[in-house]
Amino acid sequence: MSYEKPAYVSSVSTDKSVKEGNRTRSAGSPIAAYLTGALVVAEMEARKLRHDPTELFTRAVQPVLWLLIFGQAFSRIRAIPTGGINYQTFMAPGILAQSMMFIAIFYGLSIIWDRDQGILQKLLVMPVPRAAFVTGKALGAGIRALSQVVIILFLAFLLRLDIRWSITGIVFSALAVIVGASFFATLSMIFAALVKTRERFMGIGQVITMPLFFASNALYPIDIMPAWLQVVAKVNPLSYVVELLRGYLLNGAVAGSCHAWMVLLGATIMIQVIATYLYPLIVT
Repeated sequence: MSYEKPAYVSSVSTDKSVKEGNRTRSAGSPIAAYLTGALVVAEMEARKLRHDPTELFTRAVQPVLWLLIFGQAFSRIRAIPTGGINYQTFMAPGILAQSMMFIAIFYGLSIIWDRDQGILQKLLVMPVPRAAFVTGKALGAGIRALSQVVIILFLAFLLRLDIRWSITGIVFSALAVIVGASFFATLSMIFAALVKTRERFMGIGQVITMPLFFASNALYPIDIMPAWLQVVAKVNPLSYVVELLRGYLLNGAVAGSCHAWMVLLGATIMIQVIATYLYPLIVT
């Protein structure tokens, strides 16, 4: 005589296993839960890019125009001190940083879109810390920005720019792009939490992108700027990204790289804390 387990027993056992699983997750290290959750969210963001690879090609248009048109035209101007480096080569790391920033600074649009579609509310039921969502979304922007590294380095190879092709330089450049994209994507999430609508967000994004770009060392050295603009450039995180990229890709090393990394990582951590605090406002 066979005995079949009643349905309610299965339900109770299932609920019990779920509770035990949640208890196990909650009993683990908070740091491990944070890192695991951030990687899960970042993987979900990377999956979106795999489903829509056309974005990679559309994002490539702007840096190509800057390097081919702007770079070649300004290479004929001798007044810009580049340390004996061809201007097109000098500006390549700056255009890479610019492309990274443009991708990340408008990342908040996807947050607003997910919230309006109800997708963000569904993601919040996942058993991951709230801070992991912010970090995971920021890492997702960093993964998207890595495509610009490939595009610009490939373009630099075709243009025969004087790039130092070393594995160490490329790896550290990619890390600098990921951290920089994480900073600007988190800043974008803060704007998304405050303005609520896509129209206002687009307006703010367009207002801040060009000042951040031109008030940096992406196109010209900080030394030739007016005194007041030098102060702005030295507190602009984009300047530190460009400094690291220019050092790794052109010189093979960065003088004062520890200071640049500390400023960039410190700014990213600080803004992530602010975004985590504001993150509940995004879904309301």
